[in-house]
Amino acid sequence: MSNRETQVGLKEVRQQVLAGTQVIQNLIPPTVSYTTEGNVLVIGPEDLARLAADKLSHMGKCAILANEAITSQDEAHLERVMNAAEDVESYYNKLIEIKGFLGQFQVKVEHEEGNADLSVVAIRKAHFDLILDLSMSPCINLEMLPPGYFYVGQDEAKLAEALEQLPDLIGEFDKPRYVKVNSEICAHSRNGNEGCNRCLNFCPADAIASVEKKIEIDPYLCHGAGSCTNACPTGAISYDLPTPQSMHTYLNKLVTRFRSQAQVAPVVLFHDIGKGAELVTDQLAGEIIPVKMEEITVASIDHWMSSLAWGARQILILNTDATAPTLTQMLNGELALANDILDEMGQPRRISLITENHLTEAGADELSELLTTSASWPVIVPAAFAATTKRETIYAAVDHLNEQAASVDTCLSQSNIPYGRVSVNTESCTLCMSCVATCPTGALTDGGDLPALHFVEQDCVQCGLCDAGCPEKVISLTPQVNFDKASRQARQTLHEEAPFECITCGTPFATQSMVKRMLEVVGTHSAFSANTERLKMCGDCRVKDMFEDILQDPEKQLR
Repeated sequence: MSNRETQVGLKEVRQQVLAGTQVIQNLIPPTVSYTTEGNVLVIGPEDLARLAADKLSHMGKCAILANEAITSQDEAHLERVMNAAEDVESYYNKLIEIKGFLGQFQVKVEHEEGNADLSVVAIRKAHFDLILDLSMSPCINLEMLPPGYFYVGQDEAKLAEALEQLPDLIGEFDKPRYVKVNSEICAHSRNGNEGCNRCLNFCPADAIASVEKKIEIDPYLCHGAGSCTNACPTGAISYDLPTPQSMHTYLNKLVTRFRSQAQVAPVVLFHDIGKGAELVTDQLAGEIIPVKMEEITVASIDHWMSSLAWGARQILILNTDATAPTLTQMLNGELALANDILDEMGQPRRISLITENHLTEAGADELSELLTTSASWPVIVPAAFAATTKRETIYAAVDHLNEQAASVDTCLSQSNIPYGRVSVNTESCTLCMSCVATCPTGALTDGGDLPALHFVEQDCVQCGLCDAGCPEKVISLTPQVNFDKASRQARQTLHEEAPFECITCGTPFATQSMVKRMLEVVGTHSAFSANTERLKMCGDCRVKDMFEDILQDPEKQLR
């Protein structure tokens, strides 16, 4: 069979698999609503702003914030400006800040030796619904601008497009609530201590904030980029459209069905629904299965690794110039880690970032070379595991891929990764269990009835909460990926002691080191100077001893 006939056959299989496999979605997905009356603020040089406002007469109320000098002194131009939007007021106040989104923009400006909401001053409304920004630089400095904010600069094509879209934004609109937060397993904060901040570092829309020590995501600002779900080590932030479980099930079925029907290990290509979707056509090589998502960072290391473990031979991620730089930065970091993990276990570096050039005629040879190279790699026997939590899924995939390669039992050490171990200086540890109380994943546990501290490496996300909450400062963290499955999953004893027994009744009530520490720190305090032996008693016996002492000398309590 010729290569052309093979490709035709593979494309037919791909078409059948894609047509017969759907992502299971929530029938009633959670949404957020925007309501607008079409009240617009136009920002920029007054001449350009006035000419633009003249074309918005069919909108609601309109105002101009002139923040730059006029662009031309041409008499004909100035005459057009003078005759444009005669009923629209211009304001020259200095802009302080803009906050909000479609239907709820708050614009603060300097006003009468203070500041004021420009919407209240200009249109007698609590907010503007829409903003058209013609400034040289955007007044909101974000990679992903809020819905309802149109930055066109002085690009006439973008201005024409914005003027066409603005009239459609009057009324009520729904948008998916892309992600959700489970604070119970979030590693951001515990007991007043700060831990993981990964999600805060990578949101290109500035939709994530720490509010009263809890991670909150503003659904009105969220674009569904997925960088937060990608960065979250515990799965506390998860994509809701589709859910993590649905996406894993979908990937499993795609890979499994394609392998079964085509007898070829497929290449999975993740791309976004915007520019990426425009570039992906039927001309794509037959062994490539395209997987569309809101943004390419919705798929993270657990999706890449599990797809490989289920039988894909290679993962491609299509990065276009429409991808926010913050997302690209995060993607490069995760990609490097994933390939380092594969490299450590003896697997080929099966995950690659490609650009839009690869899908054009000019870059076709380069993509073809990538596919030819991966076709010669050892075939992965598909794993049988089903996706569960993010953490367990990653490790299940890593362990399977390791078994298919060198079966190494080494540790890959890297800085700033959410995998690793905890160590304790046992000479200074009093087993107070502050670390256990702050651990969000249960990686650290106590010994139950016995004074002991246990640890499971697989559950540790290196958030640092245990270290921050330790009063003795005896905890240290070592970021690493441990390929020894048995030791990684085993419950290790970091520290244990014999219990200290009450000197009166013999009941265990603390650790030896804890009592020793109390005697050192508070034994000399005036409250205990008369009887330090009470520190060696359990709570009940200590109270009894105090009352017996008072009964023998009633005036002692007064003294």
